[in-house]
Amino acid sequence: MKILFRATGDFMAAVRRDLSRRHPFAHERVGFITARAAQGHDHLVVLAEDYHPVADNDYVPDPSVGAMIGQEALRKALELALLKPVGVFHVHLHGLPAGRRLWFSPIDLREQVKFVPDFFKVRRNMPHGAIVLSPYSAAGRVWLRPDEIVNFSEFVEVDAQVSIRKSSQDGSTDFYA
Repeated sequence: MKILFRATGDFMAAVRRDLSRRHPFAHERVGFITARAAQGHDHLVVLAEDYHPVADNDYVPDPSVGAMIGQEALRKALELALLKPVGVFHVHLHGLPAGRRLWFSPIDLREQVKFVPDFFKVRRNMPHGAIVLSPYSAAGRVWLRPDEIVNFSEFVEVDAQVSIRKSSQDGSTDFYA
């Protein structure tokens, strides 16, 4: 099954701008994208709806990672799915040198499996997941169930110009400088 992510260019530009802001001690910012989903015959379309940045005081100092968010940030994200019929996608930004493939770090992958399945406790009928952005691309993983993880097949940003980023088999995307 193909999993497609769709958002407007303006929406994604606003998310990238927010994630690019400096934090008093964290080396990167984190947010959550809420999304609706539409099932097709052989594909699932995830439609970005809103962006929710993690509040400055919800970060926890931890020099071993780029950003560590606390329990309050996760509670707020879980509440998004509890109060509305949406999927929730953890999102952050990687700045990459030209020519590198965009994908999650080993720490990102390890931590995702600890918290993403929790969203199914409050909204079991929606996909949830994690997205990593670069200034020009996106890559991500989707949990269809707490124990079923697939990579996004494609990211589409719709604007005056449509930008399509197809994922490779490992889920990564090319970084365009």
